[in-house]
Amino acid sequence: MMNRTGFQRRLADVFLCVFLLPPLLASAQDNTLQAGLSRISEQWVYGSYTLPTEQRDDFFATLQPQAHLLVTAYPGHAEPLIWEGIITASHAKYQNPFSALSSARQARDILLKAISLNPAAMDGSALITLGALYFRVPKLGSFGDDDKAKQYLTQALTLDPNNIDANYFYGKFLLEHGDHNEALSYLNKAASLPPRPQSLTADRFRHEEALELIRGGDTPE
Repeated sequence: MMNRTGFQRRLADVFLCVFLLPPLLASAQDNTLQAGLSRISEQWVYGSYTLPTEQRDDFFATLQPQAHLLVTAYPGHAEPLIWEGIITASHAKYQNPFSALSSARQARDILLKAISLNPAAMDGSALITLGALYFRVPKLGSFGDDDKAKQYLTQALTLDPNNIDANYFYGKFLLEHGDHNEALSYLNKAASLPPRPQSLTADRFRHEEALELIRGGDTPE
């Protein structure tokens, strides 16, 4: 309307702000979430690959509550849960056996919750980590289950056949179960896929782990 009064214009501006505010807030929230996820990711890479092994128990014990704060700040988002699950599972590798089993169960429950929200989040990382957990934890006294491990890892590969982590862990799973030839096909693929822009450092380390398995070296933890 060309002849709207000043009040009408101000009222129209208010409605415009009301309608624009939710997406603007959502965008700011997404940026803040992404920044938090990036920091957690960088810390995980540092703790997993650079920090001396004997310091990793304490390091991941400190990083876990930081990841949980992100979960609390962004309820309903799968990504913070995935990182909390990954960090909790990583911590288990450096704990005493009793504490490790408790952390593994905690990681499992966190990852199942993330999958219930969005199994495709972070390229299926919850499925991959859960599959790896199921074949790495003991079958006696814990929840180790090769059938479930295969189920989650193949589901991740169906979701993203070119996922470096999914190919690596499924290849490792097959290798540990005596299927050497098929394992090598997945490990070779994991070693040859280009690093992803959002996880260049982690993917380069994963390449090295895949190559070590291909060469018949010690199985990386």
